[in-house]
Amino acid sequence: MRNFTSIQDVDDVNILVSEAIELKKNPFLFENLGKRKTLGLIFLNPSLRTRISTQKAANNLGMNTMVMNLDKEGWALETEDGVVMNGHKAEHIKEAAAVLGQYCDIIGIRSFPKLENREEDYSENILKKLISYTGTPIISLETATRHPLQSLADLMTIKELSPNRRPKVVLTWAPHIKALPQAVPNSFAEWMSDSNVDFVITHPEGYELSDEFTKGAEIIYEQDVALQDADFVYVKNWSSYNNYGKILSTDKNWMLTNKKLYYTGNARVMHCLPVRRDVELASEVLDGQNSIVINQANNRVYAAQAVLKNILENNF
Repeated sequence: MRNFTSIQDVDDVNILVSEAIELKKNPFLFENLGKRKTLGLIFLNPSLRTRISTQKAANNLGMNTMVMNLDKEGWALETEDGVVMNGHKAEHIKEAAAVLGQYCDIIGIRSFPKLENREEDYSENILKKLISYTGTPIISLETATRHPLQSLADLMTIKELSPNRRPKVVLTWAPHIKALPQAVPNSFAEWMSDSNVDFVITHPEGYELSDEFTKGAEIIYEQDVALQDADFVYVKNWSSYNNYGKILSTDKNWMLTNKKLYYTGNARVMHCLPVRRDVELASEVLDGQNSIVINQANNRVYAAQAVLKNILENNF
């Protein structure tokens, strides 16, 4: 593995998940692998779990970490080529990326979409230019289209807690007070469709994700029907893809409650966090025995560690 931006960068998903599970049992087994190597974490948007879990993963491997909130602490970046820079943007990504590549051995980048122009957001311009100009391995810490570190941790969590049979996994849309990106559901759908699970997506009409990510998934518009006999229910809001960035529904009936869990096979409940209690997900579920959101968040460390280990072993 050179870069980690999607499931397509992974040679064998099962091996990577197994490595993450083994690292969880003994996180310091490879504590010298990253000695004298530096991980740079560049954030253009807020982070709690991604930032701290990836730092801890790097530390477990003996790496140094440097973190920068580039949107607040750096120069305003120009990302377009051929632009006369006579405006407010002081530095071009071409130079900024090349300099970061001099300071860091591996770079992680988080850059959210603006949810105004689908073509612009889905072009992944910043991520692609970092890969082109840094000369170092790049890890996606979430972009407009995907959140692969989250999805790897999600799959790891499902593998750890799966019943002996092939589990049924349901991704359900949830209401929210503002428009959110499709990155997490896109990525989760992409990873589940490549895994040994029965995968169902349920949402109101108009919230269809791009076909690029949902191949092989069953789409059901009635949430109660979709939840039948589920082993895992992943709760997540997203804005419309076709009517890009728009909120088409705020129907509170889509919030997952204990009553809705009755339809499942006593399903484990997942959410990537942060979560708005009693908007996206009922507190009774979050605080109940079916919730595995904290286990899921803990696994972010070992998912990131497995990725970093793989990149260190194959590039240095």
